[in-house]
Amino acid sequence: MTQTTATRAAVPALAARAADVGASPVREILALTARPEVISFAGGLPAPELFDAAGLRAAYDAVLREAPQQVLQYSTTEGDPALRATVAARLAARGLPTGADDLLVTGGSQQGLSLLATALLEPGDTVLVEDPTYLAALQVFGLAGARVVPVPSDADGVLPDALDALVAAERPKLLYLIPTFQNPTGRTLPAERRTAVAEIAARRGLWVVEDDPYGELRYSGEAQPWISAFPGAEDRTVLLGSFSKIMAPGLRLGWLRAPSALRRACVIAKQAADLHTSTVDQAAAARYFADADLDAHLATVRAAYRARRDALLAGLPGALPAGSTWNRPDGGMFLWVRLPEGHDATALLRSAVTHDVAYVPGAPFFATRPDRATLRMSFTTHTPDEITEGLRRLARAFE
Repeated sequence: MTQTTATRAAVPALAARAADVGASPVREILALTARPEVISFAGGLPAPELFDAAGLRAAYDAVLREAPQQVLQYSTTEGDPALRATVAARLAARGLPTGADDLLVTGGSQQGLSLLATALLEPGDTVLVEDPTYLAALQVFGLAGARVVPVPSDADGVLPDALDALVAAERPKLLYLIPTFQNPTGRTLPAERRTAVAEIAARRGLWVVEDDPYGELRYSGEAQPWISAFPGAEDRTVLLGSFSKIMAPGLRLGWLRAPSALRRACVIAKQAADLHTSTVDQAAAARYFADADLDAHLATVRAAYRARRDALLAGLPGALPAGSTWNRPDGGMFLWVRLPEGHDATALLRSAVTHDVAYVPGAPFFATRPDRATLRMSFTTHTPDEITEGLRRLARAFE
């Protein structure tokens, strides 16, 4: 028998965790609605016309002109010292004392979450999450083989008494929260509940991962303190941040602030994953912070996004079925809608797409029992006029 006609053995199977974790419905909807005529409320995309492309190009030009051999070379896993120092100073100015050595630069905050899962979670460990929660976090925890348990939540976020009871009963390894302008709901955890979360973490003994990609996009209301800043929780809280919403997501830059032992474990995990984040991108970001007025840029972005949020809120009563409810977020990129009983947002999306408008059904954001009447709408990508037209199309789809 020749080699070409010999029986071939089956290809070994994928790891169970890889086979069990599904693709992101958000990414699939983005592909479905990539046609330019579609007005999409689906993706959490910053407005591309608001990117400071000229300022970023100047920063890249400067570092490539002045130090090309350095910025095109391998670099340390921990990250560019100047960039870490700048982030540390911004955190300290907002009430969280931080040194450059407290930070690890990551390939977006999403990588930070993956590194934490690698460093902290064994298969079968329990993770507590908000209900609903960030879809890509559910993917990370699924790939880690964790058991994900939702914490009962209301319009303000997790309920402290329910959280305390779950921690006592489930003995979780960590609690994952997006306390400010949450994805997908846009809600913000009040200060008194943040205090309670920090106290529960200190008393019960668990890690709190505080993801804050949207905190600098506030349009109204008072800023809330980070959970990481509360006394008693310093040695068990991790803060994740991102440059995607304040500069540009294409940079793929974020950071992780954690106690030293956990941070060191994340450094080792990152060495195994990618050695280090792009040297030239980090150098350009640090130079941008030094040369540009980021706060002035953010003021422009906030003003534009506030107008877009308000346009969406103004048009929802005429676009949604009678009896629908929604919230009014003080910032971020999303708001949360619940259609009347009997409506299925996933089924209705098919009709919406035929009218060249889209949103994200809420069901995939739930760890266990989905609420199929819910949906997420992003207001940052389109202008107020485009939002108004998109809502006209949505009204026709919901007729």
